[in-house]
Amino acid sequence: MINVVRTDGNAEKELLSTLRSRSGKVNEEVTKTVSGIISDVREQGDAAVRAYTNRFDGHCPEVFEVDRELINDALTEADSAFVDALLNAMENISVFHQRQKQQGFIDAKPNGVIMGQRIRGLDRVGLYVPGGTAAYPSTVLMNCVPAKIAGVRELIMVTPPRKDGTANPDILVAAAVAGVDRVFLMGGAQAVAALAFGTETVPKVDKIVGPGNIFVATAKKLLYGVVDIDMIAGPSEILIIADESANPVYLAADLMSQAEHDVLASSILLTTSETVADATAAELERQVAALPRAEIIQKALTDYGVIMICQNQQEMIDLANELAPEHLEVMTANPFDYLGKLDNAGSVFLGQYAPEPLGDYYAGPNHVLPTSGTARFFSPLGVDSFIKKSSYIYYTEDALCEAKDDILLIAGKEQLTAHANSIQVRFPL
Repeated sequence: MINVVRTDGNAEKELLSTLRSRSGKVNEEVTKTVSGIISDVREQGDAAVRAYTNRFDGHCPEVFEVDRELINDALTEADSAFVDALLNAMENISVFHQRQKQQGFIDAKPNGVIMGQRIRGLDRVGLYVPGGTAAYPSTVLMNCVPAKIAGVRELIMVTPPRKDGTANPDILVAAAVAGVDRVFLMGGAQAVAALAFGTETVPKVDKIVGPGNIFVATAKKLLYGVVDIDMIAGPSEILIIADESANPVYLAADLMSQAEHDVLASSILLTTSETVADATAAELERQVAALPRAEIIQKALTDYGVIMICQNQQEMIDLANELAPEHLEVMTANPFDYLGKLDNAGSVFLGQYAPEPLGDYYAGPNHVLPTSGTARFFSPLGVDSFIKKSSYIYYTEDALCEAKDDILLIAGKEQLTAHANSIQVRFPL
């Protein structure tokens, strides 16, 4: 089910090649289909959304927007333990993200020059939440909490209707808890386009966040520039660094926690212990038999999973930084020894009692993370994802006079005479 290999120079290259080909695949037919949907929604608005919803979801509700009373009823009727769990998770997420909040600044100089920076939240943000068989209330919290802290004025959520045309109640509960302002029953590329352009009923947003299938991801990619997006997410991935102290039972369970997402998900174990490697492979065979999504897990582990026996600690660190995984677990005797050396990862989980699902649901750091090696240059979703900055400048006449010769010289080098003139007219000879 999963290959166990030793590092030899070639095994590492083969792994990198496999993962990069997975993330780099472009489905031209999907792009063509999504482009057509976007064009139709831009030109026809709600009518196009309704037609595509009937076509893809099987049933389109008479009214797209979910009545506020239905959202409140979902919260009232929900299992109290589930609501408490969401509230506890939201508190942890809030505490963590409050630390990310930035302040503007003003710099007043003795010569009368005043400069500064304003920071404020985006006006309106759209949140896409899957609502079918893959319904994720945790996604609502992870996207809404930092947006609220950033000062976003209005949160608009879109989620696909179920086959009977109603909303997934767990999603509505999370929306009520997180403070979503409006909820619309629509999904797929048509919902993304509706948020980007606005329709007769759906307001135009400034940014779209949230996960979705390949059609949703492609729509976000094609519409980037019309609106901002969080990131172009690829299949889920986990990489675990383990030494001889690691528990193979935990390692196998954590590798499968990501493999169950998708047949394209990657699960990689790097270890310096041959004993741990073999025991983990055996545990995978044992544990997967009891899991409902065994077929998906086995396919993902066969195609994009590997247990790699490394020669030493530094080799594991170097390979982890090269792979730049979405989730990186460190299951070693002294996990904090590794923390300062792991520069490329979406989120790092330290020790045997910090499994990846802890971050997905509860701990506080965001679970919207860069994938496909983009952790080399992208960061997790956070408060900064929902703000915009503006600088401002005030100069006195004397201060501008003091700077004018330098400005004129630079403008002259660039041959932008109108730029120079804008300065010169203020100081006639």
